[in-house]
Amino acid sequence: MAESNWKSARGRMVFWGMAALLALLVLFMTLRPQPVWVDAVAVSRQALTVTIIEEGHTRVKDRYVVSAPVAGYLRRIELQVGDRVMPQQLLTQLEPLKSTVLDARSRAEARAHVAASRASLAAAEEQVAAAAADHDLAQSDLARLQKLAADQLVSAETLQKAEAAVQRSSANLRSARFGVDVARHELAAAQTRLDVSAASGGDGGTELVAIRSPIAGAVLQRLRQSEGVVSPGQPLLELGDPTALEVVVDVQSFDAVRIKPGMPVELAGWGGDRLAAVVRTVEPVGFTDVSALGVEEQRVRVVVDISAPREAWQSLGDGYRVDAHFILWQQPDVLVMPASAVFEEDGQAMVFVIADGVVSRRAVTTGRSDGFLVQVTDGLQAGEQVVRHPDNALSDGARVRTNL
Repeated sequence: MAESNWKSARGRMVFWGMAALLALLVLFMTLRPQPVWVDAVAVSRQALTVTIIEEGHTRVKDRYVVSAPVAGYLRRIELQVGDRVMPQQLLTQLEPLKSTVLDARSRAEARAHVAASRASLAAAEEQVAAAAADHDLAQSDLARLQKLAADQLVSAETLQKAEAAVQRSSANLRSARFGVDVARHELAAAQTRLDVSAASGGDGGTELVAIRSPIAGAVLQRLRQSEGVVSPGQPLLELGDPTALEVVVDVQSFDAVRIKPGMPVELAGWGGDRLAAVVRTVEPVGFTDVSALGVEEQRVRVVVDISAPREAWQSLGDGYRVDAHFILWQQPDVLVMPASAVFEEDGQAMVFVIADGVVSRRAVTTGRSDGFLVQVTDGLQAGEQVVRHPDNALSDGARVRTNL
């Protein structure tokens, strides 16, 4: 009986001991700090390129605006945008300006002017007849006096006066005939003003001014298409060679100081493969531009030449959008890690390194960065894991769980 009681007591002791141990284990597991989930990434060696990316557009290098050389009536321009043109090819023609329309008063005045011109012509013809009669009389007098002078019956002075009278009458006759010519031309002008007008359909002129292409290229823009009156210097067509393209990129001024002529550029985002290009010019003058968010920015225009073969970008045209990647620095094999893994502590770049499920702070030295990856020059080895986006709750020696 005593042995049975002892066994029963011993069993209760073992049971309560096991229960106590289990309770302590549950309490320990409850109070023990849990591993923190972190986003881990391995340090690796790969190519790194530091670029400035801006949006740009293509444009024809040399543009020619064809203008009207003189005032005139332009014939309709039949060329379409994209049509090819050759040097000295006829683009269009300028006709003389159309005659004005005569209203009732102007037409009555024109008729009166014609009648007056006819009367002036008749008066001039009568003056010619009178001058001719005077000239005949002067010649007759001179002939008679010359016969008398041969017999020394008249003085030399009388003979000289007769000769002068003949010369004077001859000049008067020529002047009267010129007056007839003037009156006849005035009559013709008055008659033309009456006969030729826009209402009667007459234009009175056939001279045409040819406007020709100065280059071999294509029509980029029609600034004037329909026929009509144009003034001197009025733009008509814009011509250029669509195969001679350049890229214009407006970059922010603090980026422009890092871009130099001859710097390599890659063009993307235009609908085809990346194109090799090179910086030709960084303009020395900036300008103010307003961003999409309404912020004023100082920008500088950079001109880029496409160095890729023409076959690779033959579908590009004037005014097409492209993304320009200015290559500031690149290396094919460097040690890199995400830039988001680096944080500063007292001016020193630091990272959290993961080893055996525990993190520890480590000072590192960084180099170039493209905004996503950063070059590691000292403090880490390839293959080591670091915490990406470490938060303030993470501390030295903390246990972590990773996604790797």
